[in-house]
Amino acid sequence: MTQLTIMTMNLRFGLARDGENDWVHRKPLVDKIVRTYPADFIGVREANHFQPEFLAKTLCDHKFIGWHNRSIDLWQSNLIFFHQSWQCLRHAHYFLSHTPKKTSELSGSKWPRQCVIGWFKRKNQEILAANTHFDFNTKVQVKSAGLVMDFLSEFPKHLPQVITGDFNCNPGSPAYEVFRSKGFKEVFRNHKITTFHDFDGRATDMHLDWILFKNGLVSIHY
Repeated sequence: MTQLTIMTMNLRFGLARDGENDWVHRKPLVDKIVRTYPADFIGVREANHFQPEFLAKTLCDHKFIGWHNRSIDLWQSNLIFFHQSWQCLRHAHYFLSHTPKKTSELSGSKWPRQCVIGWFKRKNQEILAANTHFDFNTKVQVKSAGLVMDFLSEFPKHLPQVITGDFNCNPGSPAYEVFRSKGFKEVFRNHKITTFHDFDGRATDMHLDWILFKNGLVSIHY
């Protein structure tokens, strides 16, 4: 497979009252990031309905998959934006629960959490891309990791696979070990990075957003 680029992005719920960090103030930075670092696939989470609409205009050479529910103001979408050079052969949306086809959550989960998966092709290249968002409870995270594995098994198993997500836990956690036991590696597993700093920009020990990969893919990061 020739080189492809993956980005993971937790937008932060657009209706949250973040003062000087409100979505209206963050938009220019998000716009700059996605234009400066073009990606084949961008896993987006915590997207209130107007945020995907903003990104769709900014990423005019991309399409997206995921349940973009405009009818519920507080809805948070999990989406995968993909460059239009890729064809989406099939995609599916799931809730991280035992009834994944309807709005629901696992016992112990604070919110209904989701996963979207797409099967993509470009010329002779194919890839499975998943994007998800886990809840806070460790046991729920472990169950969620198992569910994501189950959902992926509904697609061809031999394909290169990438999972982006906000897992609300660090590499090395019990949920991470579920993925590792299935052959996944994390792009920054050997690097100390921060993916949550509460808008202050300081380094923390919170590496909550991962890019997982397997089946012949090799990570190159900058």
